[in-house]
Amino acid sequence: MKHYYNPMSRAVTTDWMLKELDVQHEQIIIDFDSGENDFPEFRKINPMGKVPVLVDNEKVITEVAAICAYLADRFPAKRLAPEIESPDRATYYRYLFFAGNTIEPALSLAVSGIEHPEPRSAGWGDMLRVLTAIEAMTPETGWALGKQFTAVDVVFGGLLDSSMAFNMIDASPKVANYVTRIRQRPAYRETHAAFQDISG
Repeated sequence: MKHYYNPMSRAVTTDWMLKELDVQHEQIIIDFDSGENDFPEFRKINPMGKVPVLVDNEKVITEVAAICAYLADRFPAKRLAPEIESPDRATYYRYLFFAGNTIEPALSLAVSGIEHPEPRSAGWGDMLRVLTAIEAMTPETGWALGKQFTAVDVVFGGLLDSSMAFNMIDASPKVANYVTRIRQRPAYRETHAAFQDISG
């Protein structure tokens, strides 16, 4: 298993997921400064020229949520995903895809000073709706699905963590407390040294 990675990219999240699972893999650092992400050999693996990329035998998986979901199902004994027949599976999918499909595009526009001309036609609506949903979905205690930490906390919680680190959101006490719990996990601390420097 190969993990294409850069420590100052979204690949820090999939690195964290791999550490939570304690999965043996080859870490391949892609140097952005030298443009390795645009080299033809890397573009053959991911035409987007972005990390993270996970290669498991002949299977190529890109996108943070997809990689984390794949890994959770690949190693079910680690219990980082609800069982397929569990009623929690629906909520699990909602959190996984809400992060990248809704929170991230909304924040990306907001930090660029751009407002969508017609929020009703955008999948993420507007920032008020996004922030309201984040507040509703963030757990008061424990983890997103209850007592069991899962890939959802890596994906959803990880995005909230980086959003706070880069001052993209003004976190409520509930969100800040959830992120504090995330930052205490040994696998998080092992993989997020650069982010810890930013967030203090």
